[in-house]
Amino acid sequence: MSPDARAVQAGFFRGRIAPEYDLPAVRGLLAVIDQIPAEFAAEVLQAGRNAVTAVRLPTSEGPPLEIVVKSFGVRGWHRLKTLLVDSKARRAWTGARALVRAGLSTPAPIAYLESRKKGRIDRAFFLAARERGAEEIRGLLRRLPEAELGPLVSALARAIRGGHDAGVVHRDLSDGNVLVRRGADGSFRFLFLDTNRVKQRRRLGTLARARSLVRLGIPPALRMPFLAAYGGDQKPGALFVRWYGWSKAAFEGWLRIKKRLGLRRWAGKLKLQ
Repeated sequence: MSPDARAVQAGFFRGRIAPEYDLPAVRGLLAVIDQIPAEFAAEVLQAGRNAVTAVRLPTSEGPPLEIVVKSFGVRGWHRLKTLLVDSKARRAWTGARALVRAGLSTPAPIAYLESRKKGRIDRAFFLAARERGAEEIRGLLRRLPEAELGPLVSALARAIRGGHDAGVVHRDLSDGNVLVRRGADGSFRFLFLDTNRVKQRRRLGTLARARSLVRLGIPPALRMPFLAAYGGDQKPGALFVRWYGWSKAAFEGWLRIKKRLGLRRWAGKLKLQ
């Protein structure tokens, strides 16, 4: 991925585009991003406020481009937040590029666009290449026998450690945000999603590293091997292991409370999320 990005404007929308994707077909899509016409063969992958649509673009430069467009709606008090913080689309763009610079895989970031009204974000879009042949790690963690899970969680731990050493932390590193592509040689390639929650830090301390791992549904029997693989040549320290254990227990307890009280449903009704 080129380190440079080009400014792009489409109507009321402004953003950036990766030079390698600055093609007439992509520019044409950006020009109608608010209402994608039928000729782009749009396929709705997820409906709702943050809708996800896949499009297929014919190009004269090569095979058709398959692109995923994520639309971020802004409502409630989040509108006021956008006076001070970047849109989710822009954060997804910068987060994806940070992952790539750190040597981690994510669907190639193509572009982002955002529009503002009275200084507040009104609509925003993030475009990335569509990845096929990968599956959520959630299913593998539940389905594979323990003997096959060992290499998987160890490879995942090493990949995350590489990102952490580069100062990159994913603040929503959950099973639904990690895709896995298995190679014929038994290797694993991990693709990290939801990149608007990715942050670049100068340095990650022990507690931040451990806390970022707790959302992953690593089976209890494999948690210590997972932490050992994360440590690599160095055995994980007692503080790291204990903080992971405490944070994991607190996170699982909070999930049980949320489910019991139906907090997600109420947050949606009150437009708090």
